[in-house]
Amino acid sequence: MNVLIINLTRFGDIIQTQPVISGFKSQGHLVGVVCLENFVSATTLLDGVDRVFPFPGAGLLAGVDNDWRLAVRDAVAFKRNILETFQPDRIVNLTPSVSSRLLTYDLTRDGGKAVGFTVDEFGFNADTTSWAAFLQMAGANRGASPFNICDVFRRTAGLDREGNSLELAAPDEDALTIAEKLLCEASEGGKGFVALQMGASENRRRWPVAYFIQTAQMLWEQDGLIPVLLGTKDEIGLGDRFVEQVQFPLVNCIGRTSLAELAGVLSRCVMLLTNDTGTMHLAAGLGVPLCAVFLATAQPWDTGPYRAGNICLEPDIDCHPCEFGVDCPHDETCRKAVTPEAMYDYAKFLLSGCETHGVSGVRAWRTRIGCDGFMELESLSGHDVSDRAAWIALQRFYFLSFLDGINLTGKTGLAENIHCEMHEDISKTLTSAVDMLFLLSQQGMLLQKNPRPAAKTKFMTSWQRLQNILSSCQHLNIIALLWMFETQQNGNDLSSLLDLAERYRALLTSLRDEFV
Repeated sequence: MNVLIINLTRFGDIIQTQPVISGFKSQGHLVGVVCLENFVSATTLLDGVDRVFPFPGAGLLAGVDNDWRLAVRDAVAFKRNILETFQPDRIVNLTPSVSSRLLTYDLTRDGGKAVGFTVDEFGFNADTTSWAAFLQMAGANRGASPFNICDVFRRTAGLDREGNSLELAAPDEDALTIAEKLLCEASEGGKGFVALQMGASENRRRWPVAYFIQTAQMLWEQDGLIPVLLGTKDEIGLGDRFVEQVQFPLVNCIGRTSLAELAGVLSRCVMLLTNDTGTMHLAAGLGVPLCAVFLATAQPWDTGPYRAGNICLEPDIDCHPCEFGVDCPHDETCRKAVTPEAMYDYAKFLLSGCETHGVSGVRAWRTRIGCDGFMELESLSGHDVSDRAAWIALQRFYFLSFLDGINLTGKTGLAENIHCEMHEDISKTLTSAVDMLFLLSQQGMLLQKNPRPAAKTKFMTSWQRLQNILSSCQHLNIIALLWMFETQQNGNDLSSLLDLAERYRALLTSLRDEFV
């Protein structure tokens, strides 16, 4: 079978597509990838890709502005090239944008199958599974997801345990040769190289340059490791600030490498210290040990490195992770909560297994593969008994069965670890939601028998009240969003809507019973 994977997003997300590629390759399929033209170089890092089709998104948009007929011509040519040279039997679209959905629909041949995000014959959104709907909702509310994005990609693609590792292609000889030349700039007297990625997608998600300097100095003076600065041309200023303030040897590669050469440099380093970045995912895929800091909206449960044995550090403050689109009322204090001493302590633990000194102010996690085949985190700092960790574990247990369409069974007892205020808030909201879902189901059955306008009004009022109930509790926000999204997709079919209501009632009842 020929499987075509569409991912029209940025560098890090393309790297995180590798487990899906590996999963289909393990089943003996040919795999093609559609990515944006400006990120096509990232596909050279992927392992197991048989064909790459760069999508000229920017060119098509420019064509629409200048001469829409030329844009249509180019779009038709792009489609023809794929259908004639690859002939996909299955399209796996991991990008929920309108353009990506339309592309998926257009490329799905008669007898072929679309998985993930597409549209129906009327142009309305048509997500093929609950996992796809969850991926879209979690993408806009990452802090609410208890699953690593790679696992959500895999499930959206219809994979089970296949591909539950991130293993990229090894750098080629040319990339390694250039890497060796760069590293020769400061190799004398050192015992190895440690890579530093100081940039991030937002300034508030960036650990201070001064902290990277202090950590690098400790690694040089105590371990003989030479820092190697990594980043794009836009991050040259960060490198300049680093260089101006240090007296020890270093290699500044910021803005000097292609993606393939970046992979070559990373593969020659003993470790990477980084923010939550695409470079972090690249290092994980290359098997380079890493220690990553997650600040502001970033949190390791969903965007952490997808390889076992890596370290994720978070500030141990109540407001972390913060919400998207909200200005920080605390002057971004989280950026300085993880100290250089903490980073060095866990970097040493990562390199040599030395026992940590229990640095305060930090939540430290180590990645591992759980018994369900999903990536999970084990606490190295005693935070596995926190309210947040218990609630994430509860969600993982119930969401996995719910999104897989499996009957919910058993009871975890994890709610007993959640303290009074949060426990009461979730319990009260779940009880109200279960009651409202029961009322909604009863009203729906009456509406089926007697579709009067008054009955429809009552039904719609109850639907909105349920949405309001779930949205009122920040811990249940992801369920509120998923409920709204899936019910709107089934809004023209009352029978399907009632079946969906029963599924949600089973989920919420099981969760509520944990809090009784």
